[in-house]
Amino acid sequence: MIRILSIALLFATPATAQVPQGPKNVPEFEPAFANQTRAPEIAGDQRLQVSAVAEGLVHPWGLAILPEGGYLVTERIGRLNHVSASGDIRQIAGLPDIAVRGQGGLLDVAVAEDFAMSRRVFFTYAKSVRGGLATSAATGILSDDNSRLTDVQDIFRQTPRGNSGAHFGSRIVLDGEHAYITIGDRGDPPNSQDLSATIGKVVRVTLEGGIPRSNPFVGQAGARDEIWSYGHRNPQGAALHPRTGELWTLEHGPRGGDELNRIEKGANYGWPVISYGENYNGSPVQAGQTQADGMEQPRYYWDPVIAPGDFTFYDGTLFQGWNGDVLAASLNPGGLVRLTLDGDRVTGEKRYLGQMGRIRDVDVDPDGSLLVLTDDPNGGIYRVRPR
Repeated sequence: MIRILSIALLFATPATAQVPQGPKNVPEFEPAFANQTRAPEIAGDQRLQVSAVAEGLVHPWGLAILPEGGYLVTERIGRLNHVSASGDIRQIAGLPDIAVRGQGGLLDVAVAEDFAMSRRVFFTYAKSVRGGLATSAATGILSDDNSRLTDVQDIFRQTPRGNSGAHFGSRIVLDGEHAYITIGDRGDPPNSQDLSATIGKVVRVTLEGGIPRSNPFVGQAGARDEIWSYGHRNPQGAALHPRTGELWTLEHGPRGGDELNRIEKGANYGWPVISYGENYNGSPVQAGQTQADGMEQPRYYWDPVIAPGDFTFYDGTLFQGWNGDVLAASLNPGGLVRLTLDGDRVTGEKRYLGQMGRIRDVDVDPDGSLLVLTDDPNGGIYRVRPR
Protein backbone atom coordinates (compact mmCIF):
# COMPACT_ATOMS: atom_id res chain seq x y z
CA MET A 1 0.00 0.00 0.00
CA ILE A 2 1.32 3.45 -0.90
CA ARG A 3 2.10 5.49 2.19
CA ILE A 4 0.51 8.94 2.20
CA LEU A 5 2.88 11.51 3.61
CA SER A 6 1.56 14.03 6.06
CA ILE A 7 1.93 16.86 3.59
CA ALA A 8 -1.39 18.44 2.75
CA LEU A 9 -0.13 21.74 1.46
CA LEU A 10 -2.07 24.96 1.37
CA PHE A 11 -0.15 27.91 0.02
CA ALA A 12 -0.59 31.63 0.41
CA THR A 13 -4.32 32.12 0.63
CA PRO A 14 -4.22 35.71 -0.57
CA ALA A 15 -2.33 36.30 -3.83
CA THR A 16 0.58 38.66 -3.28
CA ALA A 17 2.43 40.85 -5.76
CA GLN A 18 5.42 38.49 -5.98
CA VAL A 19 6.55 35.20 -4.51
CA PRO A 20 8.32 35.92 -1.18
CA GLN A 21 11.99 35.17 -1.82
CA GLY A 22 14.20 37.66 0.02
CA PRO A 23 16.46 40.45 -1.25
CA LYS A 24 18.34 40.31 -4.54
CA ASN A 25 22.07 39.66 -4.54
CA VAL A 26 22.53 42.27 -7.25
CA PRO A 27 19.73 44.81 -6.75
CA GLU A 28 21.19 47.25 -9.27
CA PHE A 29 20.48 44.86 -12.18
CA GLU A 30 17.27 45.66 -14.02
CA PRO A 31 15.41 43.11 -16.15
CA ALA A 32 15.50 43.56 -19.92
CA PHE A 33 11.71 43.26 -20.23
CA ALA A 34 8.59 42.98 -18.08
CA ASN A 35 8.28 39.84 -15.95
CA GLN A 36 11.77 38.59 -16.84
CA THR A 37 12.17 38.08 -13.09
CA ARG A 38 9.88 38.18 -10.04
CA ALA A 39 6.72 37.81 -12.09
CA PRO A 40 3.42 38.26 -10.20
CA GLU A 41 2.47 35.40 -7.91
CA ILE A 42 -0.08 33.08 -9.52
CA ALA A 43 -3.45 33.62 -7.87
CA GLY A 44 -5.36 30.81 -6.19
CA ASP A 45 -4.57 28.06 -3.74
CA GLN A 46 -3.71 24.46 -4.49
CA ARG A 47 -3.86 21.61 -1.99
CA LEU A 48 -1.44 18.83 -2.83
CA GLN A 49 -1.24 15.22 -1.73
CA VAL A 50 2.18 13.58 -1.73
CA SER A 51 2.77 9.82 -1.53
CA ALA A 52 5.96 7.78 -1.57
CA VAL A 53 6.58 5.59 -4.62
CA ALA A 54 10.02 4.37 -3.50
CA GLU A 55 12.46 5.46 -0.80
CA GLY A 56 15.99 4.62 0.28
CA LEU A 57 17.72 5.92 -2.88
CA VAL A 58 21.13 7.59 -2.53
CA HIS A 59 21.12 11.00 -4.20
CA PRO A 60 18.75 10.08 -7.07
CA TRP A 61 19.43 12.31 -10.07
CA GLY A 62 17.46 11.26 -13.18
CA LEU A 63 14.09 9.62 -13.85
CA ALA A 64 12.65 7.99 -16.98
CA ILE A 65 9.11 6.61 -17.25
CA LEU A 66 8.79 3.21 -18.91
CA PRO A 67 5.90 2.67 -21.33
CA GLU A 68 4.90 -0.62 -19.69
CA GLY A 69 4.85 1.02 -16.23
CA GLY A 70 7.60 1.48 -13.72
CA TYR A 71 10.63 3.73 -13.89
CA LEU A 72 14.36 3.94 -14.42
CA VAL A 73 16.13 6.00 -11.75
CA THR A 74 19.81 6.94 -11.51
CA GLU A 75 21.72 7.42 -8.28
CA ARG A 76 24.69 9.77 -8.54
CA ILE A 77 26.87 7.21 -6.70
CA GLY A 78 26.83 5.13 -9.90
CA ARG A 79 23.72 2.95 -9.74
CA LEU A 80 20.92 2.60 -12.29
CA ASN A 81 17.71 1.11 -10.90
CA HIS A 82 14.47 -0.31 -12.17
CA VAL A 83 11.62 0.75 -9.89
CA SER A 84 8.35 -1.11 -10.32
CA ALA A 85 4.97 0.63 -10.15
CA SER A 86 4.61 -0.83 -6.64
CA GLY A 87 7.96 0.66 -5.55
CA ASP A 88 10.27 -2.37 -5.65
CA ILE A 89 13.85 -1.31 -6.44
CA ARG A 90 16.19 -3.53 -8.47
CA GLN A 91 19.70 -2.52 -9.47
CA ILE A 92 20.55 -2.85 -13.17
CA ALA A 93 23.92 -4.35 -14.14
CA GLY A 94 26.07 -3.56 -17.15
CA LEU A 95 27.00 0.10 -16.66
CA PRO A 96 30.44 1.37 -17.70
CA ASP A 97 32.85 2.64 -15.05
CA ILE A 98 31.32 5.76 -13.47
CA ALA A 99 33.59 8.48 -12.02
CA VAL A 100 31.93 9.62 -8.80
CA ARG A 101 33.64 12.87 -7.87
CA GLY A 102 32.19 16.17 -6.69
CA GLN A 103 29.02 16.79 -8.68
CA GLY A 104 29.91 13.99 -11.10
CA GLY A 105 28.62 10.45 -11.20
CA LEU A 106 25.72 8.73 -12.93
CA LEU A 107 23.42 11.58 -13.95
CA ASP A 108 20.47 11.62 -16.35
CA VAL A 109 18.54 8.79 -18.02
CA ALA A 110 16.06 8.67 -20.93
CA VAL A 111 14.41 5.97 -23.02
CA ALA A 112 14.01 5.87 -26.79
CA GLU A 113 10.62 6.67 -28.32
CA ASP A 114 10.50 3.10 -29.63
CA PHE A 115 11.62 1.62 -26.30
CA ALA A 116 8.74 -0.89 -26.27
CA MET A 117 10.39 -2.56 -29.29
CA SER A 118 14.06 -1.52 -29.12
CA ARG A 119 14.61 -1.48 -25.31
CA ARG A 120 17.15 1.35 -25.90
CA VAL A 121 18.19 3.43 -22.91
CA PHE A 122 20.32 6.60 -22.91
CA PHE A 123 22.22 8.01 -19.94
CA THR A 124 24.81 10.63 -19.05
CA TYR A 125 27.70 10.23 -16.64
CA ALA A 126 31.09 11.49 -15.54
CA LYS A 127 33.79 9.46 -17.29
CA SER A 128 37.38 9.15 -16.14
CA VAL A 129 39.71 9.92 -19.03
CA ARG A 130 43.46 10.45 -19.10
CA GLY A 131 44.17 13.60 -17.13
CA GLY A 132 40.65 14.35 -15.93
CA LEU A 133 36.91 13.80 -16.20
CA ALA A 134 34.46 14.29 -19.04
CA THR A 135 30.69 14.58 -19.27
CA SER A 136 29.69 11.66 -21.47
CA ALA A 137 26.51 10.16 -22.90
CA ALA A 138 25.95 6.52 -23.70
CA THR A 139 23.28 4.14 -24.92
CA GLY A 140 22.55 0.48 -24.26
CA ILE A 141 19.86 -2.19 -24.51
CA LEU A 142 17.85 -3.07 -21.40
CA SER A 143 17.09 -6.76 -20.99
CA ASP A 144 13.47 -7.92 -21.05
CA ASP A 145 13.61 -8.64 -17.32
CA ASN A 146 15.00 -5.13 -16.59
CA SER A 147 18.12 -6.55 -14.94
CA ARG A 148 21.01 -5.68 -17.31
CA LEU A 149 22.24 -3.29 -19.98
CA THR A 150 24.05 -4.75 -22.97
CA ASP A 151 25.73 -3.27 -26.07
CA VAL A 152 26.70 -0.17 -24.10
CA GLN A 153 28.61 2.44 -26.10
CA ASP A 154 29.34 6.14 -25.76
CA ILE A 155 27.63 8.47 -28.21
CA PHE A 156 29.28 11.68 -26.92
CA ARG A 157 32.24 12.74 -24.79
CA GLN A 158 33.04 16.29 -23.72
CA THR A 159 36.13 17.91 -25.28
CA PRO A 160 38.54 18.85 -23.80
CA ARG A 161 38.61 16.96 -20.52
CA GLY A 162 38.27 18.90 -17.27
CA ASN A 163 40.01 18.51 -13.93
CA SER A 164 37.22 19.98 -11.83
CA GLY A 165 34.50 17.95 -10.13
CA ALA A 166 31.97 20.72 -10.82
CA HIS A 167 29.42 21.71 -13.48
CA PHE A 168 28.96 18.55 -15.54
CA GLY A 169 25.46 19.50 -16.72
CA SER A 170 23.97 17.12 -17.77
CA ARG A 171 20.52 16.35 -19.12
CA ILE A 172 19.81 14.30 -22.22
CA VAL A 173 16.66 14.96 -24.26
CA LEU A 174 15.58 12.89 -27.28
CA ASP A 175 13.45 14.12 -30.18
CA GLY A 176 13.18 10.79 -32.01
CA GLU A 177 16.19 11.39 -34.27
CA HIS A 178 18.64 13.35 -32.13
CA ALA A 179 19.98 13.55 -28.61
CA TYR A 180 20.44 17.00 -27.04
CA ILE A 181 22.99 16.90 -24.20
CA THR A 182 23.72 19.78 -21.84
CA ILE A 183 27.30 20.32 -20.60
CA GLY A 184 28.36 22.73 -17.88
CA ASP A 185 31.42 24.94 -17.95
CA ARG A 186 33.30 22.46 -15.70
CA GLY A 187 34.42 25.34 -13.49
CA ASP A 188 36.32 27.01 -16.36
CA PRO A 189 33.95 29.77 -17.58
CA PRO A 190 35.91 31.02 -20.66
CA ASN A 191 35.39 27.63 -22.30
CA SER A 192 31.68 28.43 -22.62
CA GLN A 193 32.50 31.01 -25.32
CA ASP A 194 35.11 28.81 -27.05
CA LEU A 195 33.61 27.04 -30.08
CA SER A 196 36.59 24.66 -30.20
CA ALA A 197 35.38 23.12 -26.92
CA THR A 198 32.10 21.39 -26.06
CA ILE A 199 32.29 22.68 -22.47
CA GLY A 200 29.48 25.10 -21.52
CA LYS A 201 27.36 24.02 -24.49
CA VAL A 202 24.24 22.24 -25.61
CA VAL A 203 25.30 19.63 -28.15
CA ARG A 204 23.20 17.69 -30.65
CA VAL A 205 24.16 14.27 -32.02
CA THR A 206 22.26 11.47 -33.70
CA LEU A 207 21.03 8.60 -31.55
CA GLU A 208 24.09 6.65 -32.72
CA GLY A 209 26.50 9.51 -31.94
CA GLY A 210 26.88 10.91 -35.45
CA ILE A 211 26.90 14.59 -36.41
CA PRO A 212 23.68 15.92 -37.99
CA ARG A 213 24.54 17.91 -41.11
CA SER A 214 22.05 20.59 -40.04
CA ASN A 215 24.00 21.47 -36.88
CA PRO A 216 24.92 25.18 -36.97
CA PHE A 217 28.73 24.96 -36.88
CA VAL A 218 29.30 21.97 -39.16
CA GLY A 219 32.32 22.74 -41.35
CA GLN A 220 33.20 26.01 -39.58
CA ALA A 221 36.93 26.24 -38.97
CA GLY A 222 37.85 26.04 -35.29
CA ALA A 223 34.36 25.00 -34.16
CA ARG A 224 33.07 21.66 -32.91
CA ASP A 225 30.44 20.14 -35.17
CA GLU A 226 28.41 18.82 -32.21
CA ILE A 227 27.57 22.27 -30.82
CA TRP A 228 23.93 23.40 -30.97
CA SER A 229 24.18 26.46 -28.65
CA TYR A 230 26.82 27.96 -26.38
CA GLY A 231 27.51 30.39 -23.54
CA HIS A 232 26.00 28.17 -20.82
CA ARG A 233 27.17 27.91 -17.21
CA ASN A 234 25.63 24.71 -15.81
CA PRO A 235 22.36 23.63 -17.45
CA GLN A 236 20.87 20.83 -15.35
CA GLY A 237 17.37 21.02 -16.81
CA ALA A 238 16.17 20.51 -20.38
CA ALA A 239 12.83 19.77 -22.03
CA LEU A 240 11.09 19.97 -25.39
CA HIS A 241 7.99 22.17 -25.49
CA PRO A 242 5.04 19.81 -26.09
CA ARG A 243 3.42 22.13 -28.66
CA THR A 244 6.28 23.83 -30.49
CA GLY A 245 8.94 21.12 -30.14
CA GLU A 246 11.47 23.80 -29.13
CA LEU A 247 14.24 22.92 -26.70
CA TRP A 248 14.30 24.90 -23.44
CA THR A 249 16.94 24.68 -20.71
CA LEU A 250 17.22 25.57 -17.05
CA GLU A 251 20.66 26.45 -15.70
CA HIS A 252 22.47 27.43 -12.55
CA GLY A 253 23.81 30.95 -12.33
CA PRO A 254 26.48 32.02 -9.83
CA ARG A 255 25.12 33.94 -6.82
CA GLY A 256 21.87 34.96 -8.48
CA GLY A 257 21.15 34.65 -12.16
CA ASP A 258 19.63 31.17 -12.53
CA GLU A 259 18.12 31.11 -16.05
CA LEU A 260 15.28 29.62 -18.05
CA ASN A 261 16.27 29.74 -21.73
CA ARG A 262 14.54 29.00 -25.01
CA ILE A 263 17.30 27.48 -27.09
CA GLU A 264 17.83 28.61 -30.67
CA LYS A 265 20.15 26.95 -33.16
CA GLY A 266 23.63 28.46 -33.02
CA ALA A 267 22.73 31.07 -30.38
CA ASN A 268 25.05 32.44 -27.67
CA TYR A 269 23.55 32.61 -24.16
CA GLY A 270 26.24 34.85 -22.79
CA TRP A 271 28.07 33.14 -19.94
CA PRO A 272 30.42 34.46 -18.58
CA VAL A 273 30.26 37.75 -20.51
CA ILE A 274 26.75 38.54 -19.30
CA SER A 275 24.91 37.32 -16.20
CA TYR A 276 22.19 38.47 -13.81
CA GLY A 277 24.24 37.18 -10.88
CA GLU A 278 27.56 37.87 -9.20
CA ASN A 279 30.52 35.77 -8.12
CA TYR A 280 30.26 33.93 -4.81
CA ASN A 281 32.68 36.41 -3.21
CA GLY A 282 30.38 39.30 -4.18
CA SER A 283 32.52 40.61 -7.03
CA PRO A 284 31.06 41.23 -10.51
CA VAL A 285 31.11 38.50 -13.13
CA GLN A 286 33.66 39.91 -15.58
CA ALA A 287 32.48 43.47 -16.38
CA GLY A 288 29.16 43.08 -14.52
CA GLN A 289 27.03 43.25 -17.67
CA THR A 290 23.56 41.78 -18.15
CA GLN A 291 23.23 42.49 -21.88
CA ALA A 292 25.54 42.44 -24.90
CA ASP A 293 25.12 42.45 -28.66
CA GLY A 294 24.81 38.98 -30.15
CA MET A 295 23.93 37.35 -26.82
CA GLU A 296 20.51 36.00 -25.89
CA GLN A 297 18.46 37.08 -22.90
CA PRO A 298 16.98 34.43 -20.61
CA ARG A 299 13.21 34.06 -20.81
CA TYR A 300 13.28 34.25 -17.00
CA TYR A 301 15.86 34.55 -14.25
CA TRP A 302 15.97 34.27 -10.47
CA ASP A 303 17.88 36.35 -7.93
CA PRO A 304 18.20 34.91 -5.32
CA VAL A 305 18.60 31.52 -6.93
CA ILE A 306 16.35 28.46 -6.89
CA ALA A 307 19.39 26.21 -7.63
CA PRO A 308 17.50 24.39 -10.39
CA GLY A 309 17.46 20.71 -11.18
CA ASP A 310 15.39 19.47 -14.10
CA PHE A 311 12.04 20.79 -15.31
CA THR A 312 9.12 19.79 -17.47
CA PHE A 313 6.19 21.39 -19.23
CA TYR A 314 2.96 20.14 -17.69
CA ASP A 315 0.98 18.20 -20.28
CA GLY A 316 -1.97 16.54 -18.59
CA THR A 317 -5.47 17.01 -17.24
CA LEU A 318 -5.14 16.17 -13.54
CA PHE A 319 -3.98 19.66 -12.54
CA GLN A 320 -6.67 21.97 -13.91
CA GLY A 321 -5.32 25.14 -15.50
CA TRP A 322 -1.69 23.98 -15.43
CA ASN A 323 -1.36 22.76 -19.02
CA GLY A 324 1.72 24.24 -20.71
CA ASP A 325 3.16 25.56 -17.43
CA VAL A 326 6.82 25.13 -16.52
CA LEU A 327 7.36 22.95 -13.44
CA ALA A 328 10.94 23.29 -12.20
CA ALA A 329 12.79 21.38 -9.49
CA SER A 330 14.57 23.49 -6.87
CA LEU A 331 17.50 22.36 -4.74
CA ASN A 332 17.80 25.57 -2.73
CA PRO A 333 15.56 26.73 -1.11
CA GLY A 334 13.97 23.51 -2.35
CA GLY A 335 10.57 22.45 -3.61
CA LEU A 336 8.79 22.95 -6.90
CA VAL A 337 8.54 26.18 -8.91
CA ARG A 338 5.66 26.73 -11.31
CA LEU A 339 5.71 29.35 -14.09
CA THR A 340 2.81 30.29 -16.36
CA LEU A 341 3.64 31.31 -19.92
CA ASP A 342 2.19 33.45 -22.68
CA GLY A 343 4.15 32.28 -25.69
CA ASP A 344 7.77 32.44 -24.55
CA ARG A 345 7.17 35.08 -21.84
CA VAL A 346 6.55 34.25 -18.19
CA THR A 347 3.36 35.72 -16.71
CA GLY A 348 3.36 34.30 -13.17
CA GLU A 349 5.26 32.25 -10.59
CA LYS A 350 4.28 30.03 -7.66
CA ARG A 351 6.22 27.89 -5.15
CA TYR A 352 5.16 24.49 -3.77
CA LEU A 353 6.52 21.57 -1.70
CA GLY A 354 9.10 23.62 0.15
CA GLN A 355 8.91 21.16 3.06
CA MET A 356 10.33 18.43 0.83
CA GLY A 357 13.72 20.12 0.51
CA ARG A 358 16.04 19.35 -2.41
CA ILE A 359 14.06 18.29 -5.46
CA ARG A 360 16.33 17.21 -8.33
CA ASP A 361 13.92 16.02 -11.04
CA VAL A 362 10.25 16.38 -11.92
CA ASP A 363 8.22 14.55 -14.54
CA VAL A 364 4.60 13.89 -15.48
CA ASP A 365 3.28 10.32 -15.25
CA PRO A 366 0.74 9.18 -17.89
CA ASP A 367 -2.14 9.68 -15.42
CA GLY A 368 -1.20 13.37 -15.10
CA SER A 369 0.26 13.12 -11.59
CA LEU A 370 3.72 14.54 -10.91
CA LEU A 371 6.78 12.50 -9.98
CA VAL A 372 9.57 14.23 -8.06
CA LEU A 373 12.99 12.99 -6.96
CA THR A 374 14.46 14.19 -3.67
CA ASP A 375 18.24 14.55 -3.84
CA ASP A 376 19.29 13.32 -0.40
CA PRO A 377 21.38 10.47 1.08
CA ASN A 378 17.99 8.86 1.77
CA GLY A 379 16.15 10.17 -1.25
CA GLY A 380 13.10 8.88 -3.02
CA ILE A 381 10.48 9.10 -5.74
CA TYR A 382 7.23 10.80 -4.70
CA ARG A 383 3.91 11.16 -6.46
CA VAL A 384 2.09 14.50 -6.27
CA ARG A 385 -1.64 14.86 -6.95
CA PRO A 386 -4.22 17.58 -6.34
CA ARG A 387 -5.95 17.07 -3.01
